[in-house]
Amino acid sequence: MSRVEGLRANSSQFTLEGEPFRILGGSIHYFRVPRAYWEDRLLKMRACGLNTVTTYVPWNLHEPERGVFNFQDQLDLKAFISLAAQLGLWVILRPGPYICAEWDLGGLPSWLLQDKNMQLRTMYPGFVVAVNSYLDKLASLIKPLMVKGGPIIAVQVENEYGSYAKDDKYMPFIKNCLQSRGINELLLTSDNWEGLRCGGVEGALKTVNLQRLSFGAIQYLADMQPQKPLMVMEYWCGWFDVWGEHHHVFQAEGMEISPARHELLDRGVSINLYMFHGGTSFGFMNGAMDFGTYKPQVTSYDYDAPLSEAGDYTIKYQLLRNLFSQYHSEPLPEVPSAQERRAYQSVVIQQHLSLWDSLCAEALSERPVNMENLPVNNNNGQSYGYTLYETVITGGGALSSRNNIRDRALVFVDRQAVGTLDYRTQELVLPDGKGERRLSLLVENCGRVNYGKALDEQRKGIVGDIFLNHAPLRGFTIHCLDMKPGFIKRLAILLVSVKGQLHPKSTFMCWCVCPQGWGKGVVFINGQNLGRHWFVGPQQFLYLPAPWLRSGENQIIVFEEHRTDERIVFAETPDHGKTIDVYKLPFCTLL
Repeated sequence: MSRVEGLRANSSQFTLEGEPFRILGGSIHYFRVPRAYWEDRLLKMRACGLNTVTTYVPWNLHEPERGVFNFQDQLDLKAFISLAAQLGLWVILRPGPYICAEWDLGGLPSWLLQDKNMQLRTMYPGFVVAVNSYLDKLASLIKPLMVKGGPIIAVQVENEYGSYAKDDKYMPFIKNCLQSRGINELLLTSDNWEGLRCGGVEGALKTVNLQRLSFGAIQYLADMQPQKPLMVMEYWCGWFDVWGEHHHVFQAEGMEISPARHELLDRGVSINLYMFHGGTSFGFMNGAMDFGTYKPQVTSYDYDAPLSEAGDYTIKYQLLRNLFSQYHSEPLPEVPSAQERRAYQSVVIQQHLSLWDSLCAEALSERPVNMENLPVNNNNGQSYGYTLYETVITGGGALSSRNNIRDRALVFVDRQAVGTLDYRTQELVLPDGKGERRLSLLVENCGRVNYGKALDEQRKGIVGDIFLNHAPLRGFTIHCLDMKPGFIKRLAILLVSVKGQLHPKSTFMCWCVCPQGWGKGVVFINGQNLGRHWFVGPQQFLYLPAPWLRSGENQIIVFEEHRTDERIVFAETPDHGKTIDVYKLPFCTLL
């Protein structure tokens, strides 16, 4: 998609190639969609009448260890952007370094937190050095995709900084980081209504994020930027879910063609749907909320979006297609065929391996060490998963975490489960016993907070002393269970085979249902981490993409914390659990 002149914001209407242009966009995160399905999702976007795809760039996936970069395979950002161009879509890139996105630590790498004095999203020297290194690499990759030769028409400077606003020099720094590396496309900022006043930076167009498409919010933005184009960078058409609550929905009727929506579009307002297609926070990549109460988010990022988690059409999709078709001079492309799906027969667990038999490397420490500072992964620490802390105790009594468990610990005495410690339960009575006994705490990182002012406090594992009868425990053996591919390969003994001919390149997909008989844990198939399951809901399933299946036998590994009914069940349709209408909730309860 070569062009003579880029996107411009010099009047009340965007221009592209010197002609008036309205952005009708939608968000798809390449890292939440199996690469084999990128084309399907983008074609469905085109057929809905959208002309632009927006995506975040997750720093933590692209630089998992300091100075070690990954832009290959599922993380091939250049391939995703190039594919969008081939299919006739423009691209708005939102590279962060912070992205929020209901993603662990808002996309910031956990190794940043090895520095006990770290101040994220500020001019703190340690953060500045890391940002510069990351943007050096990123800019070299994306520069050929802009500047008259590619589909990137705009780049966002950071993300919703008005809701953070800890350092007034930070946003100019990020803007300069981009421009000094040759990122010369139109720069944007995006903030919710409350953050617009202090989230912008001179020389970047302000855009707004909101759920209710109202005249008030749009006029507020217009008054701040007279004679500038108006854009809703995130028009929320759904919401995310947290464990233990209902599935959030935004009723399709809220997307219907209304006089207000017509008038705003007729006024030339540009819109980006967040999310057009949410996808899945596979593995341990979900974020969390914490506004006084810690709430980890579920694996599914369905978002009640126009395209479902599995890429299915919804009523919202049809309503939006009808709406956007009125703003095109030519008929929209034909809607791609819906994907087929298959529910395979249930399978029975064939072999079991205890936690204690799966342990390997260990570290010794007098005091507990948080995940990020463990001497693993080339001294980059442990980012995700579980950590096992073991020490020797005598007798029983009151075990107290004093809120130093982040986020949830299964407690064992002589490898027998005796209870759980978390944010709400910070004390546990250990049974009496004779002589020395082994105390084990299996601590799960349930997801780092991705939004708000608590980012600097997101270290996981055991972050301080644990006390038994008011005396701090000492002498720990610590095991890293990050469940990366190498760890899973070592668990080949725990294998379940799905018999039958499953064609690995077919368009079939299914939902792996976690029945009530299961408790809490993680499911892997052929080494791919599908995500977490937990009986508290609302999510009662895990999405299983067809490209991750093999012809013939498929290996399923379930890490189960509590109980099992010995069966894994498959279904054609998901169960999102009980629902609640987002539109009827006060905005403050969402944020």
